[in-house]
Amino acid sequence: MRGIKGAIFDADGTLFDSMGLWDQAGELYLKRKGIRPRKDIRQKLETMTMEESAEYFRTSYGILLHKDQIIDEFNTMIYDYYKEEIRIKPGLLSVLEDLKSRGIRMCIATSTNRLLIEAALKNNGIDSYFTGILTCTEAGAGKRNPRIYEMAMGIIGTKKVETLVLEDAYFAAETAKNAGFLLAVIRDLYSEKDRGKLLKLADVYLEKWEDWGHKM
Repeated sequence: MRGIKGAIFDADGTLFDSMGLWDQAGELYLKRKGIRPRKDIRQKLETMTMEESAEYFRTSYGILLHKDQIIDEFNTMIYDYYKEEIRIKPGLLSVLEDLKSRGIRMCIATSTNRLLIEAALKNNGIDSYFTGILTCTEAGAGKRNPRIYEMAMGIIGTKKVETLVLEDAYFAAETAKNAGFLLAVIRDLYSEKDRGKLLKLADVYLEKWEDWGHKM
C-alpha cells in the first residue's frame, strides 16, 4: 500500500461516526409527516441514493411532493446535526496527517448531500485535507455503480492501480473492489452484519483508525 498516490474516502461511517443518525433518518422524516413507518424502512433505504429515497417516499408512502422538495426537507431536518454534532471517528486525524505528509491526494465520494458534508468537515476542522467532494447526485448514480469512484479518481488525478478507496459498507466496498480499485475497509457498528464478507473482500481491514500505522 506504500505505492498509493490517491485516496477516496466515503463519508458516513468512514470519516464520520454518523451512521446512527442515518439509520433513523427515514423514520424521523416520515414521523414528522405524521406517517407511521413500516418495519422494513431501514432495510429499504440502506443502499438508496437521496433521489431514490425521495422517490420511495412518494411511491410507497404517498408523499405528494416533488422529489426535490422531499430531498430539501430531508436535508434541512438533518443539517444541524452535521453542522454541530457529527464527529469524526477516533484516530482519523492521524491518518489524514499521514496521508498528507506522504503527498497523497484525497477526496470524498459520498451519497450524502454536499452541504451536509461540507458542514461536518468544517465543524471538525478537516476540510483542508481534501481536494474535493463528489456526491452520488453529482455523479448521477449510486454506489452500486463505480461511476462515482471513477469520477473521484479524476478529481485527484491518479490511476486506478495507485488509488485507495476507503469504505465501511459492503455494497459500496464491493463496487469499488470489483472495479479494480485498492480497497481499505474501516469497521463500523452499522456494517457489522457484513463483517465476514468485508474481511474477505478488503485489501486492508481496519478494526479502528488507530490500526492504520500497523497495516499501512
